[in-house]
Amino acid sequence: MSRDIAHKRYLNMLQTAFGSEIIGFLDDDEVIEIMLNPDGQLVVEKLYKGKQPTGIYIPEERSENIVKLVASFKNKVADDEAPEVSTEIPFKGARFQGWLPPVVAKPTFAIRKKAIHIFTLEDYLEKKSITQNAYAALKQAVKDRKNIVVVGGTGTGKTTFANALIAELNGTTDRILVLEDLPELQIKAEDVVFMCTTMQVPMRALVKGSLRMRPDRIIVGEVRDGAALELLKAWNTGHPGGVCTVHANSAESTPYRFEDLLQEVVVTVPRNLILQAIDIIAFIERDHEGRRYLKDLLSLESYDEASKSYQFKNLL
Repeated sequence: MSRDIAHKRYLNMLQTAFGSEIIGFLDDDEVIEIMLNPDGQLVVEKLYKGKQPTGIYIPEERSENIVKLVASFKNKVADDEAPEVSTEIPFKGARFQGWLPPVVAKPTFAIRKKAIHIFTLEDYLEKKSITQNAYAALKQAVKDRKNIVVVGGTGTGKTTFANALIAELNGTTDRILVLEDLPELQIKAEDVVFMCTTMQVPMRALVKGSLRMRPDRIIVGEVRDGAALELLKAWNTGHPGGVCTVHANSAESTPYRFEDLLQEVVVTVPRNLILQAIDIIAFIERDHEGRRYLKDLLSLESYDEASKSYQFKNLL
């Protein structure tokens, strides 16, 4: 069987397994995430409307088949010894994260769709998700090659906001390297290289290797481990103007979050490196109605030894 025929066969099998319900949500531009809970309930999240139950329940046998087929499509095996499946699926460039027992009681997964419409800073301003001051400060920060960290909790829209920031680089002649675990960031530039981690090439190695690719700007989808050290070094040694996202509970807690990540690879935290490399911190939050907005925008100024705390300037 030729590779093309095998690919088409798997594609048909995946479509059949997903069924008309999930395929329909994948085709719906308003739906940004599709989640299957272990009890079989299908939940979706829509733009500006938040999470919504669908009233659809998927049997355990079918949900297990979906997770295993997604793994098989990427030449992997999903079973009780390898219960996690994290990959991109061939529908809308969506990201699939699935689990099988014994990690969960019954199969569960979440599908995050790649953004079809890239929101710009102008869009955020128009929807009053950022203030006029924040809008002006962020545009100037990108222009001035400041390093910007976008922070927030899960599902707050960090990647969407990062896309809005790097959209400011559309049309630039800067050589831009975009490093991710799964492809989500989008940019239209003349000289851009997209790179993704693999089981053999983790983010830390990717950041190190990217420095030999002659980048002008380094963009990282999410910093979640010791790769923070390599990124901060890169930003501080001739490659300013970067953007990254990181999980943090507040804008003020961001440098401490970086300290935690750095301690995964060094004993003594290089606090000066954090101060020199991080310029702007943008904290994204989601309200009860599902609206995402910029809650805080700070510049990292200094570290006070007396109080053992970082000092910030409010840019809102």
